[in-house]
Amino acid sequence: MNKPLTNKRVLLGVSAGIAAYKSPDLVRKLSELGAEVEVILTKNADQFVAPLALQAVSGRPVHNYAMTAESESGMGHIDLARWADIVLVAPATANVIARLCQGNADELLTTVCVATEVPIAIAPAMNQQMWQNSATRSNIKLLSDRDVLILGPDSGEQACGEVGPGRMLQPEDIARQVASHFSTGKLAGRRVMITAGPTWEAIDPVRGITNHSSGLMGYALAQAAYEAGAEVTLISGPTDLTPPERVNTINVVSALDMHQAVFDDIESQDIFIGVAAVADYRPASSAEQKIKKNADEMSIRMVKNPDILADVACYSKRPFCVGFAAETNDVVNYARGKLERKNLDLIAANHVGGTDTGFGTPDNAITLISSDTVTELPKQNKFALARNLVAEITKHFQTTNQ
Repeated sequence: MNKPLTNKRVLLGVSAGIAAYKSPDLVRKLSELGAEVEVILTKNADQFVAPLALQAVSGRPVHNYAMTAESESGMGHIDLARWADIVLVAPATANVIARLCQGNADELLTTVCVATEVPIAIAPAMNQQMWQNSATRSNIKLLSDRDVLILGPDSGEQACGEVGPGRMLQPEDIARQVASHFSTGKLAGRRVMITAGPTWEAIDPVRGITNHSSGLMGYALAQAAYEAGAEVTLISGPTDLTPPERVNTINVVSALDMHQAVFDDIESQDIFIGVAAVADYRPASSAEQKIKKNADEMSIRMVKNPDILADVACYSKRPFCVGFAAETNDVVNYARGKLERKNLDLIAANHVGGTDTGFGTPDNAITLISSDTVTELPKQNKFALARNLVAEITKHFQTTNQ
């Protein structure tokens, strides 16, 4: 099954309307498309849908309207706002729509909506006369002007017995529209090659030289590039990750393997993003049998590996080249030097060696540098960061290729 919401986090706000009875089915439809779903109930919403039912289909505890000391010491409103890739309010009653317009922060859901930087979508659900009321129409226009996504409503017979516009869209339609939001199409018709993960340089059949790269950032970028419409080739060193769906994944082991795989198809690429943490050196030779522990000391002669990124950037038919600079100190200056030295179009600099970003962590922060710009992408989960980074890369690419 196609799962366009894989690795997406949907924060579902359920307000107190009769359409809330559809919420468990909506959670299920979002989950079937690959999303992780957390649910917040507004005040009185539990009169229309059982929290236990929502917990059963989401596999996660349900948050209620109150911001208690207990909730704020765990996953509070700021944590929830940062966790989500999109906040979806469904059903969105006339009351909650009005409060969103005012920027109210009087309960957990509305506070999260004020605190979040991610897109907000609402699926209105109300009586047809309430939907057509001039105050509601003004509120919907105001939210739309603020780039809130308005999903529906549908028209038809309503719970009150009247017929007209105001019914909440069916759960499958809402889930489909949420998924389509992440498919931008901005790289439609373009080919993108991404390297990811570490390389393994063999010392003997059981030992080797490698690094701490998990490959997660590269895999997230591959998925984000696909969502932007590109045909994506992911060349990956050894990782424990599942390759993104609908991406051409080529598995390699060593730096030499990766170099070969890149140049087998580099001429057809429009954009090259070198995320892999490629070993700078490899053993001059690899023992055919396991080296026994006999001597107190052992020396290994190392030789330099080819610089894949630099070789691509100086290639006669080079694509648009984006590099990564993982540094432990003086990040921006070292990255800028790498940008100039390797003749890159862009470089994404990040700090590694800490405990909260970089190798082996779910979050990252990036400083994107070109010859004349510096753009800060703040700390966020790597999949959200990847979408923002692909959007920035696309802007630079389109400017260069106008």
